[in-house]
Amino acid sequence: MFLGKVIGNVWATRKYETLKSFKMLFVQPINAQNENVGEPIIAVDTVGAGTGETIFYITASEAVIPLPVDMAPVDASIVGIVDSINT
Repeated sequence: MFLGKVIGNVWATRKYETLKSFKMLFVQPINAQNENVGEPIIAVDTVGAGTGETIFYITASEAVIPLPVDMAPVDASIVGIVDSINT
C-alpha cells in the first residue's frame, strides 16, 4: 500500500462498463512526511475520498480486488482514508 493525497477529479464521458459507478481521482503519491514522491496517478475511488484528503492506495493486479467485478482495467485503487500519521 502507498500513501497519497487526492488532488483532483477525472471526468470521463465514456468508461469501461464495470467502472461506470466509480469515481476516478488524481492522486499525488506522498511519503510519511507529506512530501511529494513521483508523478500524480489516476486511481479508482472505492471509499468515497475527496479532494485534499490523504488516502492509501494499492496498485498492479491487486487494484481490482476491492471492486465487485472479476476483471477490470485498473492499475490503482483507493482503499482507505487516512485520519492521521504519526512518524
